[in-house]
Amino acid sequence: MEQSLLYVREIISAHTESSPLGKSLYEKLANKSYHTEEAFIRDLSEDESEYLNQVLKEAIDYSKQSQDDERANQLNDVYEMLFV
Repeated sequence: MEQSLLYVREIISAHTESSPLGKSLYEKLANKSYHTEEAFIRDLSEDESEYLNQVLKEAIDYSKQSQDDERANQLNDVYEMLFV
């Protein structure tokens, strides 16, 4: 699994109890072998995409504030693919 998807899985893990969509996304990342970001994005429902869009915006902002540029860039790669 690509590093960017590992970051997404880590972020989504904090949303599994508060959101059914968060739980669904986490289970996909934990149980399926996505070799690329694109494969993961293609497997999302519209609702999951919209939810992930919001979560990633917040996570990217937090990573930038924390000066974790690598993490922000990796998450941004996934974010950009959501609605292409």
